Amino acid sequence: MSRTLESGVAPEVLARYEAVIGLEVHAQLKTASKMFCACSTRFGDAPNTNVCPVCLGLPGTLPVINRRAVELGIRASLALGATVQPRSRFARKNYFYPDLPKGYQISMYELPLATGGALEIELDGERKRIGVTRLHLEEDAAKALHEGFLDSDRSTYVDFNRCGTPLVEIVSEPDLRAPAEAQAYLEELKQILEYLDVSDCNMEEGSLRCDANVSVRPRGNGEFGTKTEVKNLNSFRYLAHALEFEIERQIATIEQGGRVTQETRLWNVAAGRTEPMRSKEHAHDYRYFPDPDLLPVEIRAAWQEEIRAAMPELPAARRTRFAEAYGLTPYDARVLTGTRALAEYFEAVVAAGAAAKPAANWIQGELLRRLKETGADQPAARVAPQELADLVGRVEGGEITAAGAKRAFVRMFETGQSAAQVVAAEGLEQMSGTGEIERIAREIIERDPANLAKYRAGNEGVFKFFVGQVMRATRGQANPQQVNETLKRLLAE
Repeated sequence: MSRTLESGVAPEVLARYEAVIGLEVHAQLKTASKMFCACSTRFGDAPNTNVCPVCLGLPGTLPVINRRAVELGIRASLALGATVQPRSRFARKNYFYPDLPKGYQISMYELPLATGGALEIELDGERKRIGVTRLHLEEDAAKALHEGFLDSDRSTYVDFNRCGTPLVEIVSEPDLRAPAEAQAYLEELKQILEYLDVSDCNMEEGSLRCDANVSVRPRGNGEFGTKTEVKNLNSFRYLAHALEFEIERQIATIEQGGRVTQETRLWNVAAGRTEPMRSKEHAHDYRYFPDPDLLPVEIRAAWQEEIRAAMPELPAARRTRFAEAYGLTPYDARVLTGTRALAEYFEAVVAAGAAAKPAANWIQGELLRRLKETGADQPAARVAPQELADLVGRVEGGEITAAGAKRAFVRMFETGQSAAQVVAAEGLEQMSGTGEIERIAREIIERDPANLAKYRAGNEGVFKFFVGQVMRATRGQANPQQVNETLKRLLAE
């Protein structure tokens, strides 16, 4: 019997349908001031302190475009292969809500900053191109606070600090066909924006937010079904879960003879389901018209080329180069290019003399573990690249054992001392003299006649026990190969 899912639709029924997904991603631009005024964009300040007459929408105020925000928008557009328009224009998007003090949002509509472009994702070893429809700039709304106050049951509070913060909205083509693809797209886009220093993409602080447009249709049918928009997707996990639920909900509705309603739905994290929020608006509902207080934005080709020349190597290109230039596996290359700081650190370690594969292993193992434990994100600030290269070289050259090197690394990470200082202070130089190793091994064997008898009776597993005892007695400083050779000789006597 086939398993029925929570939606009541059996898997074989779900398989007859295809999802069509497009994402609208809003990223807060990494600027010091807001989109149209000089107020700070700093997160976490006391409510309603980073405000002025302009972002509060007081009568008689005039907005001034933030040049840095436009530059970052261009940078994102170029990275995605989009065509930056020589002329774009801000418009007023009219709607009424307590978090919008002017009664309209300044955004771009018929003349966006850039159009076209694409982003390539990789899933289960297969690559897929996801088209980009447009990129445009806009200001953020304020933050409505619905809970946390004594009278939250009857009042909503508004913090206008976020109001006017510059955003870039990146709208994908409806090329995504599964929640896993949507998650891969958002992850790849996030990494690109972080590499470019366009946004910090802190999803917990709301710097990266995503709305998903989703519909379903019978497989093989070229027409789009009725779509819904799902909001409140501020994590990769929520995005995937919300899409899974919504796809099943729409298929269940159709299978039961109903019709999918075009609407905006909210992802209820606690309940694990999407819920109706409001009817889905059309563009004409917002009564867009050019903002009369702002001149069109004209972007010269020379400025575009100047921005392009200053852009860093992007994640996909760096992953390919790491695999080809350093002989790394695709997995190693992906981990080491996870952040721009980590990728640059790896190359600095190799440039300082470390072999690529051992350096990759140390960074992926010991370094990333320590960074995660401490919450740090700048590896060079904890262990200088040349010092890790020195430590790796000592292990590869037989001057220190792997166990001793791990002890040294912990000390280096905690204190900032050099590899040479820690190795000398801790006495971690590898013991390679056969005389001392033999003396210690002989004492251990003589103290344990029972295990000696077991070994000579054919119990080969006891050998590992003796190796462990010798390594423990030498604090991990004995040369492992010499320990093995010495023990085999002594046990055979």
